[in-house]
Amino acid sequence: MRKNILAVLLGFLFLSSCIVYVPYEGEEGTPSPRSPREDRTYEGDYRDYPAEMDYNDFYEYLSPYGVWVRNAPYGYVWIPRRVGYSWRPYTYGRWAWTNYGWTWVSYHEWGWMPFHYGRWGWDARLGWFWVPGSVWAPAWVSWRWGNAYIGWCPLPPDAEFVPGVGIVSLPYDFPDHYWVFCEGRYFQYDYLDRYVLPFERNRTVFRLTVHKTNLAVRNRQLINDGVDVDQVSRLTRSQVSRYEVEEGERPGQSRISGNAVKIFRPAVKKNEAAKPEVFMEKKEADEKVPEIRDEDFDNRLSPLDLEKRTREDQDKEIRLLEQSQERDEVELRKRSEDEEKLAESSAEREKIKKEAEVRAAELKKTHAEEKAKIAERHKEEEKTVKGKIKKKEKID
Repeated sequence: MRKNILAVLLGFLFLSSCIVYVPYEGEEGTPSPRSPREDRTYEGDYRDYPAEMDYNDFYEYLSPYGVWVRNAPYGYVWIPRRVGYSWRPYTYGRWAWTNYGWTWVSYHEWGWMPFHYGRWGWDARLGWFWVPGSVWAPAWVSWRWGNAYIGWCPLPPDAEFVPGVGIVSLPYDFPDHYWVFCEGRYFQYDYLDRYVLPFERNRTVFRLTVHKTNLAVRNRQLINDGVDVDQVSRLTRSQVSRYEVEEGERPGQSRISGNAVKIFRPAVKKNEAAKPEVFMEKKEADEKVPEIRDEDFDNRLSPLDLEKRTREDQDKEIRLLEQSQERDEVELRKRSEDEEKLAESSAEREKIKKEAEVRAAELKKTHAEEKAKIAERHKEEEKTVKGKIKKKEKID
């Protein structure tokens, strides 16, 4: 009887630690342009911020840094320049534990806006695009973590936050390539893009982690608790510093100064009549945006520098892949050794050894598949770079 009661209590504790996703029966019809639902339910809580903007300001500010596209059903969406096709949101910067929970500190000049308002979506032709929103959050992401890895994923445009309810309309599964993973020991490092695992590892790491989205409102503040701080301390083998979010005086790169994270975060009002001065229709953008993004990113480099940068990026990916694969093997051996120690008989130990051998063989096969996939992608990248160099030489 005691065991049954304990099991029930543990079940309630587990459920209480997670946000429950429920369908939201909001207003009838779909707003145009389609923006996060909290724009209509939560904007009043931000009136006391020191600055105020509307969507016109968003369109004007981000125009020099990217391309605006009219993309149904989301309205006008923004695609950053000079980041390359393989770029992913929430990578060029670092995480800081603050009074708002895990807060993204972007090193992009424009990062104060699209990593704290709105949502990110993905399109096969456009790559990552940003849908404006009016509510500020420390980071609009979902989380995964385990004994060795921490991962995060941009919440998609359809993931809506409703005060008092939480995240609603959230897909049960995100595509593998949405997720950004790093070894837990690197989670508190600056310039996390240097430690992000190649996405060929995502499927394996996904199975070694658990999922949790933890956005909540406390004292009229939107908090992203995300990964448990004690877990981060254990993985990084260091104490997690706590910072206070302070208001930045003007738009620009977020930064850590002493015990403060300075981020420009104005109150934002929706303006349905606003639109960018210059934008593309989706059909035109499908053809032009990939080329524009690549030109912006690659034309700053000489052919030799472009080849060198590609090799360096690929070498870094191979190094991170191999290091993390070795870590998988160490974790598997440790798990088997711990199980053997608990075995009560030689027959049970023998069974554990055989099961460990099977798991090791499966892991070895998975690792070989990952290496083959990344080698194939790298070959395609090299072909693409050579094509760009030839095109550039003809122009010059």
